[in-house]
Amino acid sequence: MKKIIKIIKQKWLRNLSLTILLIAIIVCGYLAVNYGIQQANITDLDMTKGKIYSISQETEDKLKNLNKSVTIYTYNMQEYVMDFANRYPKINSNIKVERLENLVTNTEWKTTYGIDENSSFLVISSGEKEKILTNYDLVTYDYTTYEEIDVTEEAITNAILDVTVENKPKIYFLTGHNMYSDQYFEYFQSDLKNEANEVETLDLLKTAKVPDDCKVLVITALKEDITELERDAILAYSKKGGDILLLSDPNFDKVNLSNFQKVLDEYGVSISNGVILEADSNQMVSGAPNFVISTITSGSSIVKDINMQMNICLINAAKLSFASSEELEKKNVTLEEFAHVSQKAFYRTDLTANSQTKNSSDEDAGGSTIGAMLTKKMDESTSSRLVVFANTAFATNSQIQVNTQYYMYAIDFYNNKDILLNSVSYLTEREDTITIRKNVETVTYTVSATQNRIILGIIFAVPIFIVIVGIVVWLSRRRKK
Repeated sequence: MKKIIKIIKQKWLRNLSLTILLIAIIVCGYLAVNYGIQQANITDLDMTKGKIYSISQETEDKLKNLNKSVTIYTYNMQEYVMDFANRYPKINSNIKVERLENLVTNTEWKTTYGIDENSSFLVISSGEKEKILTNYDLVTYDYTTYEEIDVTEEAITNAILDVTVENKPKIYFLTGHNMYSDQYFEYFQSDLKNEANEVETLDLLKTAKVPDDCKVLVITALKEDITELERDAILAYSKKGGDILLLSDPNFDKVNLSNFQKVLDEYGVSISNGVILEADSNQMVSGAPNFVISTITSGSSIVKDINMQMNICLINAAKLSFASSEELEKKNVTLEEFAHVSQKAFYRTDLTANSQTKNSSDEDAGGSTIGAMLTKKMDESTSSRLVVFANTAFATNSQIQVNTQYYMYAIDFYNNKDILLNSVSYLTEREDTITIRKNVETVTYTVSATQNRIILGIIFAVPIFIVIVGIVVWLSRRRKK
């Protein structure tokens, strides 16, 4: 009997050892295959309806003739981003991807980009030019549908174009009479530079003219009027086909801006002294009627290549007024209005009034325009474009208190940054940049109470039932033995 037990134990131990050995072989095989696939950079098949993880034809067209060496360095990025990056070398052999295991050989990045060993990022490098992309740069948000929009392809492709482009458009910010200091536009200017633009400030009292290389002149809210010299320099710039991005607040203090108004008169537009307030809860930040939310008109010039709705949030916005259709025609100006307030909005000039709702001194302002583009035809071959927003604050890095513990920068509200960058991109006629935005297909499923009970029953009750049946069968078979 003891001999039989000993044989059984030996057999059991032998079978156990073989089982453990087999499991170890399977695990080692899996790890080896997985490591080999990672090293080979084999990309997954994209079976999604919108081809979220595939390179678009637009990117292929932009990069197929790239003749500069580009390296995409990845560090701590999610696998889907890694897989997407690995598709670029298949478009052009001048592009390669290098996965970093540590930052030992790239310690200068820590100082340059403010990163550490726990960061996740991509660095696109070509020669001495580099651009960093974090997870934050790879997504945007549709505030109309509440969906997250993937911009991984847009960000990587434009970063490659950024570090390889020869001539960058020159953007000048007019200084000297501004209500906001230059520091308020650091984020906006930084974003413009990241979009392969060169950014400088311009003091017309020193230069007496707008530089010939200026592609877009940015004018922000004025605290005082410009001089005649500056006025004439801007008019000369526009007559040569120069484009302007105007960010203008209400003239609360009713400062005499006659020289600047002569510039605006060329385009047939004027800015109000009062402020627009919203009464439609769907078009304002909760409890703040001066935070006006507007959806950019679909198909307008500055968003025509974007397959999502774009919302801006202007803070203490003015009201834009335009010359009559007949007067605009005489000026050879065409008008495109792309941002409006709701039909419930009202206009206030009495700034001593504290009421958040319309009072007797307020005026109706339903449907008023707060964003527009005016194109003035100078001659048969020359046109000047003016993109105007009835607000400056929305383009700044002013901190806005969202609640007692959380702040946001004004430029990060809704799609403010996107709209500003798209406006400049349109004015600079950047044909080298692309806009590829994909729905990440995140869906929220809401069930009824009955459906929830059924689902919980399937998840928990069915497995328990199977276990109980198994136990009953095992006991019955044991009894028969």
